[in-house]
Amino acid sequence: MHLSDLTLRNNLIMAPMAGVTDHIFRKILHNHGAGLTVSEMVSAKSIVYRNKNTFRLMQNEIDAPFSIQFFGSEPEVLAEAIKILDDAVLCGNAPPFDIVDINMGCPMPKIVNNGEGAALMKNPVLAGQLIEAAVRASGRPVTVKIRKGFTNATTNCIHLAMAAEASGASLVTVHGRTRDQYYTGEADWEAIASVKAAVKIPVVGNGDIFTPEIAVRRLKDSGCDGIMIARGAMGNPWLFSRTLEYLQTGSIPPPPTDETIINTAIDHLNAVKNSGGRIEEMRKHIGWYTKGMHGSAEIRRNVNTAKTAEEMEHLLLSLLR
Repeated sequence: MHLSDLTLRNNLIMAPMAGVTDHIFRKILHNHGAGLTVSEMVSAKSIVYRNKNTFRLMQNEIDAPFSIQFFGSEPEVLAEAIKILDDAVLCGNAPPFDIVDINMGCPMPKIVNNGEGAALMKNPVLAGQLIEAAVRASGRPVTVKIRKGFTNATTNCIHLAMAAEASGASLVTVHGRTRDQYYTGEADWEAIASVKAAVKIPVVGNGDIFTPEIAVRRLKDSGCDGIMIARGAMGNPWLFSRTLEYLQTGSIPPPPTDETIINTAIDHLNAVKNSGGRIEEMRKHIGWYTKGMHGSAEIRRNVNTAKTAEEMEHLLLSLLR
């Protein structure tokens, strides 16, 4: 199997990030060339309970391919959630989606303490059962996101990837950190490369991708089929478009100008406003967009107390004067 079998646009994949990659930011990343966009992590159990907030997380305004990432620890509940979403898609109450992704890497205590997310790294049997249930319930490809291991002493990404492959997964993404690391330290790309060497399904590497040079080097050195970009895209959707051009032409385009960055941030702000979203959610995005600009520290402080989109726009424009 190859990435092309999943009908992705390219091999640069957007990482789902809770509270960050909502439908508006996903659209921006899609427009900058992301080969696959993924919903924020949604609870299979919440879908079964018809939680309206969970359905909002799956809002989508872009063309395929689009993946929904589920978390849960009960195979029968996951299968039921997929079937409920299938019915909702047919009725026009949920967006069409192309791939089912299962999160087995989230390190947050409230997820892990429920036996979900990265806790599944400690239970490969249950992890396999979840994948098998998703494969039976959906005619779509099923992919899995894992970590290097739960702890450094219990590194088992190879074993879990092989179990995922045997259970019917079409692709595995490996974040090169253990659960205990959360997002600290450096991602272990040797561990990611070892997974690629051990399985036949496509492997996507994830961790510390902040520049086009790093992305391309990691792709080549690890032998991975694709790269998943997470924090590097915060305030920097150009990481996708610049990396894509580098892969296609061998030349790295220049970084965006301050004017381009500010205009993109304003477009993002207006999209949130026009969609009826919470303007306060833009505070963190503006912080990421303006990081490193002259005078941006004061602007970020003022943005954090701004109450309207107009105030935020005025502050952003002041950086160009």
